[in-house]
Amino acid sequence: MAVTQRDQVGFVRVTVDGREVELPEGGSLLHALSGCGVDVPSLCDDPRLAPFGECRMCLVRVDGGPQPVAACMARVHQGMVVETAPADIEHARREILRMLAQRQPVGDDRDDRFHQLLRRYGVSPVGERDPALVDDSHPCIAIDMNHCIDCFRCVRICEEVQGQFAWQVVGRGADSRVSPSSAATLAQSACVSCGACVDTCPTGALTDRTSEVSTPIDRWTRTTCPYCGVGCELLVGTHDDDIVTVVPAHDAPVNRGHACVKGRYAHGFVHAPDRVTQPMVRERGHWRTVSWPEAIGAVARGFRDALERHGPGAVGVLASARATNEENYLLQKFARVVLRTNNVDCCARVCHAPSATALRSIFGTGAATNSFADIDEARTILVCGANATENHPVVGARIKQAALSGASLVVIDPRRIELAAYAEVHLRPRPGTNVLVLNAIAAAIVEEGLVDATFVAERVREYDDFVAHIERFRPEEVAAECGVDAADIRRAARIYATAKPAMAFHGLGVTEHTQGTDGVTCIANLALLTGNVGRPGSGVNPLRGQNNVQGSAHMGCEPDFLTGFAPMSEATRFEDVWGSAVPAHSGLNAMEMIDAATEGTLRALWVVGWDIALTQPDMNTTARALDTLDMLVVQDLFLNETARAHATVFLPACSAYEKDGTFMNGERRVQRVRRALPPVGGSKPDWEIVRLVAGAMGEGGAFAFASAEEIWDEIRKVWPAGAGLGYPRLEAPGGLQWPCPAGDHPGTRVLHAQAFGGSLGATTALARIAYVPTPETPTDAYPYTLVTGRALEQFNAGTMTGRSLTSRLRPTDELEMSPPDAERLQVRDGDGVRVTSRYGSAVLPVRVTDRVVPGECFATFSDPRRAVNRVTGPRRDTHTATPEYKVTAVRLDRTVDQ
Repeated sequence: MAVTQRDQVGFVRVTVDGREVELPEGGSLLHALSGCGVDVPSLCDDPRLAPFGECRMCLVRVDGGPQPVAACMARVHQGMVVETAPADIEHARREILRMLAQRQPVGDDRDDRFHQLLRRYGVSPVGERDPALVDDSHPCIAIDMNHCIDCFRCVRICEEVQGQFAWQVVGRGADSRVSPSSAATLAQSACVSCGACVDTCPTGALTDRTSEVSTPIDRWTRTTCPYCGVGCELLVGTHDDDIVTVVPAHDAPVNRGHACVKGRYAHGFVHAPDRVTQPMVRERGHWRTVSWPEAIGAVARGFRDALERHGPGAVGVLASARATNEENYLLQKFARVVLRTNNVDCCARVCHAPSATALRSIFGTGAATNSFADIDEARTILVCGANATENHPVVGARIKQAALSGASLVVIDPRRIELAAYAEVHLRPRPGTNVLVLNAIAAAIVEEGLVDATFVAERVREYDDFVAHIERFRPEEVAAECGVDAADIRRAARIYATAKPAMAFHGLGVTEHTQGTDGVTCIANLALLTGNVGRPGSGVNPLRGQNNVQGSAHMGCEPDFLTGFAPMSEATRFEDVWGSAVPAHSGLNAMEMIDAATEGTLRALWVVGWDIALTQPDMNTTARALDTLDMLVVQDLFLNETARAHATVFLPACSAYEKDGTFMNGERRVQRVRRALPPVGGSKPDWEIVRLVAGAMGEGGAFAFASAEEIWDEIRKVWPAGAGLGYPRLEAPGGLQWPCPAGDHPGTRVLHAQAFGGSLGATTALARIAYVPTPETPTDAYPYTLVTGRALEQFNAGTMTGRSLTSRLRPTDELEMSPPDAERLQVRDGDGVRVTSRYGSAVLPVRVTDRVVPGECFATFSDPRRAVNRVTGPRRDTHTATPEYKVTAVRLDRTVDQ
């Protein structure tokens, strides 16, 4: 007999109000009843939270018992008989609502859960409004505690989901009330503006400032967040072609009904006043608005001229981690079919190219081995060079919750990031010494006999050679150079090796170094030594920075690989589908294209959704390179710094809210992007623009797609591991994770359970990584070390967040400096400091904090007015050319400039 899904989840028969139904055994009775269409009133319950049972609205009678029970606390069992609305319980519910309505201002008539129940039971508010209960301090969240009913859902969700503890209950009994923790206002509290409290509030005491209560929602559209690589699914509420509100999808497997400040509130850029919605051409230094045919013609002529005069090596395309998989696929296809060049890359080059290279070398697949769901199963979590709670907030919150629930947490980061407060061990290496620390952990594991001998025997090669190599990295031998106590290194090694499964996450603090690829390889070595790969709750997992940085590279926006990271030796598969030969000559990556422009050999460049003038290191050199080009096409939403200062043609693109397609998140999950708004003005989806340019250059037949889905179906033909990822299957919440080679394949949560990827088979070799110090070291002239990175409230170059409500939370970049250094320079919070390196300078306001140690400082790079990347230098990872953003020797000088 076939086993059905209902048998697998354990459904049982229950009688509800005289009707027999099947409900999932052991689950919450309240949620089970809701799932079968029975609306039992409730005010204190939220499926994301532990049952509370305080409001007493969800009382039901079970099995005829004399005392009603709270449905949220009751568990479903076989044969139970439930009465949901007997007369006595309905009377009790009405009386509870009458009591609560005494505190509600007269005349309030909202559409939240509480006011719906008031109308349902014929109860009206009778209270008076107290202006003292209104808090207008927060730019994103409006607070009116006149509406509070003390359900405490805001307090509980901040604790149980976000782990921020920004709300508290003060007072006792009838005098108890909810207030911000340790502060008079929410803006002054530890709030991170995730909006979870707003999302759970049933009364309107907490609301989003991005929406007016009276504005109706015409339509809800489910889509995927356009910010970081976590890939949260969101519901976009729109009215008259404008976004009213954005909320998390509660059934999304990635974010589980949670979101962050950017995903929830940073959507104002869509209708920002400086949004460019018509094509433009620069003539004699001035922009002129033109028609789409004229703009497309200018691009086609520029590329033709460069090809005719200089050949395919003189043109290039830089694709976008902001764009969809379909659009990135077309961009690399355009480069190879129309321009006849492999000069194509994306911004993975400046962030996680080292992750892909290292993981492909060690494991055979250049992507995360595991899934975010594995956080729940990990007994140990190692976070190396990743400020997860700020840069990947939803995953960061899950890591924090795992630590609060008993998982061991090891943090490796020069800064005292938020997760360090929850760590059993926080290692703070000197910037640039990751390889030393990670090799020292490996040496301790070997020396102390903590190696998983069975796993190594079955799955690992060259172990003896590795042991001989790693001996020179004993913690006691390297402690002084890396600045970490040997005892702490050994403690971290013991935790990671013994409290298994252990899951490793890493970020740009590992990859953006001259030894970035080597650093990721060292983490992979740790997983192999301890058997922490190929099983749930383990693995090596890059935390991807931008929404589709995994997908853009994976679609073939790489000079050395085709779609699916297929090597050029597999070009025949693509040629059969494209009807065109793949160029045989090697291509240039993004950094090499800048070099070639400087040398005068690159003449025309198309940049899509990437502000390279602001975000590339050594901005002055980048600017000089861009100014040598005969044609620079920028395709974006705004005149970013690249377009403003250097472009010759501007093509206005749609935002992610205005088009269809897919994104690929950091755990290999492909999810749908759905259009919530029509294109603003004359903007077009990126894929349509590529199609138009290809047509103007005589290759329209190979780009004759009518929809994003048609493009995706071609992608599935050339990417065997994604062949089973058709749009109909991707309509389900969470989409699917590749490999998914067939239509009946369930997708893959954990890689390498039986064999490694590529041609490796069952075993792989440990890598022997030498430590090579970065040449970028402090000197008497430049005595401080600058590290750059991102912050919670802004995103990357600030192109979107800088034009949204969230910009008020962090209006500009800051320089974090230790108290001793601030005292030495005689500066305080807000004072201006000029940061000068061998390459340039920038002026930043100071933030004095012990998050950084003396001699080191940290800055974000989201504000074009600050132009922090004028300071960073030209050094690169030796394998992938990823820039060394994390180590720059600088001088700090107090200044009156701001």
